[in-house]
This record gives sequence, C-alpha cells and structure tokens, in this order.
Amino acid sequence: MSQLATTAHPCRNPIRWNWDFGVGLSDSESINLVTLLAALREHQTLGRASVAAHLSYRVAWGLLRTCEGRFGKLLVTKGRGRGTRLTDFAEQLLQLDHAARSTLNELHAPWATRLQEILAPSDVVPPERLRIAASHDLALADWIENGRHLQVDMFWRGSEEALLALSRGECDASGFHLPGFWTGDQAANWLGRWLKPRHFAFFPVMRRQHGLLVATGNPLSIKSIADVARLSLRMVNRQRGSGTRGMIDQLLAANGLQAEHIPGYTHEEFTHDAVAAAIASGQADVGFGIEAAAIRYDLDFIPQERDLYCLAARTSIASSPAMRHLIRRFQGDTFHERLRLMPGYEVSAMPDEFLTGEQFANFFRDCS
Repeated sequence: MSQLATTAHPCRNPIRWNWDFGVGLSDSESINLVTLLAALREHQTLGRASVAAHLSYRVAWGLLRTCEGRFGKLLVTKGRGRGTRLTDFAEQLLQLDHAARSTLNELHAPWATRLQEILAPSDVVPPERLRIAASHDLALADWIENGRHLQVDMFWRGSEEALLALSRGECDASGFHLPGFWTGDQAANWLGRWLKPRHFAFFPVMRRQHGLLVATGNPLSIKSIADVARLSLRMVNRQRGSGTRGMIDQLLAANGLQAEHIPGYTHEEFTHDAVAAAIASGQADVGFGIEAAAIRYDLDFIPQERDLYCLAARTSIASSPAMRHLIRRFQGDTFHERLRLMPGYEVSAMPDEFLTGEQFANFFRDCS
C-alpha cells in the first residue's frame, strides 16, 4: 500500500492512498481496478459497470485482462443468464479494500481535520464541532458519515484509549461499551480507572449483540468460544485496550481457556470490519464482534453476549449547545430507524439528558 499526497483544498478526507499490488500496475490502474470491481459487484454487467466507473468499455475490458494476466488469477466469470460475476479472489480484494479504507480513513481523520483548520480563511469562525474518540461501531460510523448537520469529528479508538483521551482533555467526549454481564459495581469500578465520576457525565446510546463470526455455512460447526481452543482454530482478535478485546478475554477466562493456547490470538485488528474481512478472506477461522459486521461480509454469526454502548463527557461539555444537539439527534427517529434496520442493534432506553456517575451506575444495574 502506498501513501499519496494530500489535496490542496479542504474536503471530507484530504488524505489519499492507493494499493501497490506488487504486480507492476500503475497507481491509476490500481485505483481503476478497485473501482471497476466494486461497480461489477453492483451492476453485474461490464457495460453498466464501466459507465459507473467512468471508463470506456474497451478500457474496462483491457484493464480486467491485464490484471488477470498480472495476478495469474481470474477476476470475473460469465454465465448465461447470470451476467458477469466476481470470482472469490476478486471478492477478497474488495473486502480487504473496504476494511483497509474504513480503518485508514479514521486513523487519518485527526490530520485531515488539522489540515482543514490550517487552510481555512483566517476571518472565518469555524462552527462549533465536537471531537469524539470512540470505540468502533458500524451504525455510528454510518450515521456520522451520512448524517446531516452533525458537527462531529469522530476518531476510532479502543474503549480504554478513548476514555484515557477524554481524561487527558484530548477530546470532548468518548464512546465506550460495557459487557452486559457486568454488574453496576463492576462498571463503576472499571470507569473509575480513567475518570473521576464527579467530573464526568454519561449517556447510554444503544445495545449491541456480540458473538462469534465464522465462515458462511459454519463449515467447522463452531457453537461456542470453547470450540475455538478445542479445535485449534485460527482466531483474529481485536486490539489490546478495546472493549471487545476485554469481552473476549473475560469469556475465555470464564470457560477456563488460556490465550496462549489459541492460534491467532495475537493477530489483532482495529475495527469490526477488519475482523470480518479477515474471516471472509480466509485469513482466520473465527473472530469475535458485532452481528452487523457478520452480515455485511456474508458470514455466519453465533450470538454470545450483549453490550451497552455509551458516551462520556465532562460535565461542562455535556450541557453545551453542541452536545445537546447531538443527544437530540441520538433520541430522534432517524437514528432509531438506522438501528432498527441493522441486525444485532437495539435502541437503549435513553434518558432525557446526561447522567451523573451515580445515576449511570444505577441505570446500568437496572438494565443489566
């Protein structure tokens, strides 16, 4: 993968990058290939796909033949009445590209925001924006990406890293999640490791179903996390410090399993998308994550535990106009409808406003 230059004017993501597939393709050929494959997946005919990819039919056809020769593998197949279909190899390339872009775009977000600040005219006062460091979530990412009038810069971090950033004043709010099997006291003690409750407020956003992600059809007949060790399956893990990693470790301990006995335990990814892509591409047999990621990558899902996804903010920020606006959006029909349409999500019983540390502990105790 090669890093390219930034753009010369502010935009949503001013940092661009491209794949180096290692087979002698130029940067433009690599970009056009990924774009064309995505269009073929959607339209299933080369004619419509070439139009969508802004390529002539001749150029699109030549690009596919060139790339198949360089890779030594077919990218598409044709069948009577079925149109043009991507091969498994091409699907794996697209899944990897999607996971990489999701991760890298979020890693680049702070630099992109800083560039926009530098390039902004000095006489223009920027709108009030919230900087949120948050544990990765598909519904939240989609909502932030496509929502209107959301003055938010979202930086994906593990739950622990997000809370640490909040305690240091590096962001205005943090997104984190708590295992549903915890007690209220466990939740309060864990939060107390990073935050002084009297200086912070908390807002429950949604519940999510976590479980095991496995290949389509569950060919290895995996039923529980105990099977991962018993069958010596290749695992793909989340990064240390993420809330999901904490859930994995606690489930392993509850089943008397030792991490060092699980192949791939040290194979870490930073998002639910990346975990699902690793399984879909055959790099791993099993992972742990949210149900929506399994569905997005056409994987089977074995439910294990639910969690509660929340926001934390300093009390001074929690009552600000920008934060009040964000909370109203969380409480609105548009966000609730997005959650209802995504598998494994459940709208939390939202309070009218941020809760104090004691109120939040009681809330969690009542709903766990």
